[in-house]
Amino acid sequence: MRIEGTHLRRMLTRRALAERTFRTAAAAALVFAIGSLAMLLVDVFKDGAGRLNWQFLTSFPSRKPEQAGILSAFAGTGYLMVLTAIVAFPLGVGAAVYLEEYSKKHWFSRFVEVNIANLAGVPSVLYGLLGLEIFVRLMGLGRSVLAGALTMALLVLPVIIISSREALRTVSPSIKEASYALGASRWETIWHQVLPIAFPGMLTGSILAFSRAVGEAAPMIMVGALAYIAFLPDSPMSSFTVMPIQIFNWVSRPQKGFFACAAAGILVLLAVLLVMNAAAIFLRQRYQKKINL
Repeated sequence: MRIEGTHLRRMLTRRALAERTFRTAAAAALVFAIGSLAMLLVDVFKDGAGRLNWQFLTSFPSRKPEQAGILSAFAGTGYLMVLTAIVAFPLGVGAAVYLEEYSKKHWFSRFVEVNIANLAGVPSVLYGLLGLEIFVRLMGLGRSVLAGALTMALLVLPVIIISSREALRTVSPSIKEASYALGASRWETIWHQVLPIAFPGMLTGSILAFSRAVGEAAPMIMVGALAYIAFLPDSPMSSFTVMPIQIFNWVSRPQKGFFACAAAGILVLLAVLLVMNAAAIFLRQRYQKKINL
């Protein structure tokens, strides 16, 4: 009995030691990640805060650092994201509804699901090459906002499909069964019962996918977003630039003044990302309250 008690105490001691070690390692990883991010933010804010003003936000790029602004890149990014959302959100939600509610579970549907999951992890530069070949050259759209939006739609579409399917799976089967019991068809059940409940999750996943697209530079370089634009895009076929391209262009300049412009541009880009993520949280909570009511 003494031997068994000693063995039990040793086992509990080892478990407690392993738990403390794991907790310490997890806390150290969290501190390292947050600390690295904080250092980067402080460094960028220190370099770009003095350059971030109304003149910077409302001016076009210039060869003189003190006169350069981010207006054309900011407007191009907004125009691009609006067109991307118009194309990608309906397609992504429609594909998710079909795969989750209509598609039969056989080898072809499993093949499609595996490939959608794989496409979500494909490097963004490959989507840029695909957009260059299909939209710019084959379809003849040129280096336009529309070509860039269609390329970005391809980039975010797998993420939207996956997040929308997960949102659809959160709907209780009893709600569908009750709707069918009242005589509703499958489409009426999906439209009036399933989609309203799943919509907050769909919207959140989609906005987070668009947030990723805002910071992508490689696909836009492939499609042909210009580094110097001194006008605002006025149609889907206009030439354009985006904030990551403009920031990259400033960083590559030899003048030190452009480094401050790049830092200020990074702050603007971070602000856009924070606003989009905050909008995702706000809309999710708002629609969730309506559902609970």
